[in-house]
Amino acid sequence: MSNIDLTPLYRTMVGFDRMANMIDQAARLDGSQGYPPYNIERVDENEFAIEIAVAGFTEADLEIETKEGLLTVAGKKTETEDGDGRNFLHRGIAQRSFIRRFQLADHVVVTGASLNHGVLRIDLVRQLPEAMKPRKIEIGGEKASEPKLIGKKSASNAA
Repeated sequence: MSNIDLTPLYRTMVGFDRMANMIDQAARLDGSQGYPPYNIERVDENEFAIEIAVAGFTEADLEIETKEGLLTVAGKKTETEDGDGRNFLHRGIAQRSFIRRFQLADHVVVTGASLNHGVLRIDLVRQLPEAMKPRKIEIGGEKASEPKLIGKKSASNAA
């Protein structure tokens, strides 16, 4: 994958440097990671799931961590497990170590993970604070009243 120069974005996008950094990071990470394959599913409006194919890995071989909006999934196979005396004629199920990273949007948290039939499933939920949730504003039938001055006397009251 060719490198994309995002310098013009940094010069013209005031306050959006975090977004430009995420685009730059995604471009670098996506090209370098092909293993293991994964799916990202929208379960509901605010619920998501990431499924990663981790055939041959056990729960003890996998580590999931979130830090500063970055979800990291790592799989580590020890050398002693590979030298278990088995003689493969063909080995098509990759069991090499990996690190896969996912940038999480603001307010997205991991709620759980499960390993079933060689697929690691990570459940995520977007938990918006009350102040950020959409709310309806009712339109009043009466005209808004004039603002009241507090602590100042009007010219007519001063006399």
